[in-house]
Formats: sequence, structure tokens, C-alpha cells
Amino acid sequence: MLARLVEALDPSIDNRVICLSPGGPIADKIRALGVPVLELGLPAGGRALLGLPTLVRELRAAEPDVVHTWMYHADFLGGIAAKALGIPVVWALHNSTLDPVQTRRSTRWIVHLLARLSGTVPVRIVSCSEVGTRVHEAIGYEPSRMIVIPNGFDTEQFKPNPQFRAEARRAWNCQADDLVIGHVARFHAQKDHGTFLKAAGLALAAEPRLRFVLYGSNVTPDNAALIAWARAAGILDRCSFLGQEAAVQRKLPGFDLLVSSSSFGEAFPLVLGEAMASGVLCVTTDVGDSAAIVGDLRRTVPPSDPAALANAILNAAHLTDSARRIAIDTGIERIQQNFALSKIAERYRALYVEIATMQ
Repeated sequence: MLARLVEALDPSIDNRVICLSPGGPIADKIRALGVPVLELGLPAGGRALLGLPTLVRELRAAEPDVVHTWMYHADFLGGIAAKALGIPVVWALHNSTLDPVQTRRSTRWIVHLLARLSGTVPVRIVSCSEVGTRVHEAIGYEPSRMIVIPNGFDTEQFKPNPQFRAEARRAWNCQADDLVIGHVARFHAQKDHGTFLKAAGLALAAEPRLRFVLYGSNVTPDNAALIAWARAAGILDRCSFLGQEAAVQRKLPGFDLLVSSSSFGEAFPLVLGEAMASGVLCVTTDVGDSAAIVGDLRRTVPPSDPAALANAILNAAHLTDSARRIAIDTGIERIQQNFALSKIAERYRALYVEIATMQ
């Protein structure tokens, strides 16, 4: 989302990005846009504080009008550095629930520390989701500084494309009557691949035309956990584990249905909006603002409930052609009206200008 935002912002906004850790492929993508990226390569955990003098020095040299930090650790270090220099800072929230089992203790600790600082360090706190706002206010974040700006989607990049659909389905060796169910997420407990594969097994037992195509970091045939879950569900021969996909916009149109099975932590999942903008129906667990993105409670189910997820998959798969067309068109219009990237970028531009002129 950060990469998309700096690309979509008005050219009058001069962006520079500082990564606390190694930046990886997203840093390369941002550099390709002509935006300078500095990677500090700080160690994880408390030792990252050792990088604070470097961060202060870099911000002093850059003389920004606004510092916008993007995740919890950046909110903390960037917030302290900006505050020390008298530069207004905007914090960002891209998380909803803080599951005590799955979330590291150090992360929960820093979130509670940020709550104590939220009334004095940031000028604004931008949450990408309504649910995330409520969760953090309950933790102790200062409500008067919170605003919601949802994630946005490039509706020129993500849109129905018959050519991409045909290419993707050929690459997957699909049969003409296959109903392709997609799942796009890195392999992580938050994404709950186990529940998805259990649901897939239940759904396949009732509808043998289903085929399951999964993309994501470490979602590969050598992932022993994925293979074991798929085998236990009786669907291994109907699954493709295809790993990370750089050009996901060329694959999404090939799906008949996309499923998000996350069990916790999501705030505003990008893949749902990308799929809907691409003309793909979505089924999702009710985590973060997922239900608000999809906008249809019939395709929203509780997390960690394979039976409910399987029923939602089957209901969507068995829509009549006319009902499917209406649902797809409604989804495309929903994204264009509420979450178009150009509109979201304008809201950020207006926020930056407002804060810069407060000085």
C-alpha cells in the first residue's frame, strides 16, 4: 500500500522513504518510481533503538514537512526522532486484533507503550480500518487523533481482463468446467491456510468441479504443513501451490472465487479489493474490515470455521449466471466508488497539506 500511495500521490508531494530494516522487493519497487529509499538495516527487537541517532541524523538532513510512520516499530522510533526535531508526525495503523497467542510479546508491549504516547507524539493517527480504530482506542490510543483512511486500489491495474483470465487458466491446466477457487496469502498463522484447506475438502465433497489455486510466500509444494493439510482434506490432487506471484493482477481474473481465510490481525486486506476490482467474487472471514469491503454478509463467515467457509464457497459457486453477473458488477462498482486509489491518495495529500500548514 505504501508503494501504491507514493506512486499515486500528487507530484507536488516529495516522497522519501526510510526503511528501518532491509527493504526487500517493495523497496526496489519504490525506487523504480524515482522515490529515494534509505535502508537502515536495523536489528530486530530492542536493539533497534541503537539506530535512533542515525534516524535523527537522516531526518535532520532531509528537513521534511511531515513524517509519516507506517507500522508499530516505525511509529515508535520515527515518532521519537520526529518529535525530538519538532517535525509533525503521523502514525499509521495497519493491524486490527492483537491475538495474545499469535502476536509476539514484544509487539504487544510496544503497542501499549504507543498507546501511552499517542496523546503527545503524533499529530494524527491514520487507521486503514474501522475495526482497527476501535481496537486501538480500547487499548488506550487517543481517540481525538484517530482518523480512518482505507486502503486503495488501482482500478486501471486491477480490472476484468478476458485475456489474463484465459492465460491464467491455461497455465493452471484447467478443464473447461473447472470452478477455480483462489487463495492469495503468505504462509503465516494469521492467514489460516489450515482452515481454508479443511473447508476446501468439505466443499469438494459436494462439488467435484472445484479446483484450488494458492499463491503466496512459502505456499509451495515443499511446504510440508500445506501438503499434509491438503492430503488430510482429500484434495491434494485438486490443489496447486504456486508460491509468490509478482504479477498477481494477471492471475486474479482467472479465479471464479477468491477466499480470504484469515483468523486474526487483518485490518483491511488488499487482496479482497484487488479481486473484486478484477471481477472476482470473494468469500471472507469476518476479520478486520473484510466484511465491509465485500459488503455482502452471505459471503462473510466467522474465522476458524471450516464448515461455514465451505458453505459460503458452495453458495457462491452455485450462483446462477445472472446472479453472479450482478454480484460481480456490484463488487466492481463498490471498489470504484469507495476505494479507488486516486481518491484515497487525495485524502492523504489533503492530510499532509493540512498538517504542514499547521506549523
